[in-house]
Amino acid sequence: MKLGIVGLPNVGKSTLFNSLTKAGAESANYPFCTIDPNVGIVTVPDERLKLLGEFYHSKKVTPAVIEFVDIAGLVKGASKGEGLGNQFLANIREVDAIVHVVRCFEDANVVHVDGTIDPLRDIETINLELIFSDLEILERRISKVTKTARMDKEAAKELEFLKKVKEHLENGQLAITLEPESEDEEGWMATYNLLTAKPVIYAANVAEDELADDAASNAHVSAVKKYAAEQNSEVFVICAQIEEEIAQLEDDEKKMFLEDLGLNESGLEKLVRASYSLLGLMSFLTSGEDETRAWTIKIGTKAPQAAGKIHSDFERGFIKAEVVNYQDLLDCGSYAGAREKGLVRMEGKEYVVQDGDVILFRFNV
Repeated sequence: MKLGIVGLPNVGKSTLFNSLTKAGAESANYPFCTIDPNVGIVTVPDERLKLLGEFYHSKKVTPAVIEFVDIAGLVKGASKGEGLGNQFLANIREVDAIVHVVRCFEDANVVHVDGTIDPLRDIETINLELIFSDLEILERRISKVTKTARMDKEAAKELEFLKKVKEHLENGQLAITLEPESEDEEGWMATYNLLTAKPVIYAANVAEDELADDAASNAHVSAVKKYAAEQNSEVFVICAQIEEEIAQLEDDEKKMFLEDLGLNESGLEKLVRASYSLLGLMSFLTSGEDETRAWTIKIGTKAPQAAGKIHSDFERGFIKAEVVNYQDLLDCGSYAGAREKGLVRMEGKEYVVQDGDVILFRFNV
């Protein structure tokens, strides 16, 4: 999974990126200190892996990973070359979802590019830049398709659709809010790779003392949550400064630190949960002496396609999947014990894989 982090300058974007990835992107109290896109790989926290690894005495434990792309703070006019220009928007065209960091804290020592704290205005500023960038893409595509539309019925249909999308964006709407009316429209939309067609997770960056109650009394956060609900987006509350401190700690210290703050999970765990929920993802597990590993798949994936995540040969020659729930396996104390209790099942090609399934695939190529 690949997530792009966007936001205005000085909203805590690079601080959050640093804490999530420990990559050390420069973070300073002035705009445009992130000049090249920073890329960091983060392992997905999953307690099940640790327990299964210990259960099998696995030589290696391999978690799922998320790739984060952090781009320079966007400003009004970025799509027209203001600030550091539109070049950075290209860096997030390939991501699965956008993490939009919005500032919901007051701090006189940290300047805001627009002078005041107003997350909905900030969201609109960024959305407009993404819309302008997408309109350029659409205009180029319209120019290309117009040439063939006179002679080609398919191209003529696509041209109509392109004009509909363009009008939608010109009305200030995001592409993700436009429902495709046919499989053709869905297919075309996917090929345009529009920024505003990507799912968005809003990271509401708050002060440390507002974290414990999920910023319940913060009016800025309430406004962001209301807006996100209207857009079918996810929101999570974070304090980027605290995340930076957590990132320096060992796992045991992290737990104590979070408990002291009255928190159950870190910002990374909140973000993983939000992104998996938004993108409809889950993990199945493979485990043995050599390796215990998590594999990320779409909810609703059938066994052969899940096998294909490991190797294309597994999907091509799929015979059966030997499946047990990870908790059942641990509770029984051994694989043989789980089998005796009838908890290990042989599943075929139509089996829909469930979150937390431990699977051994049988195949023949």
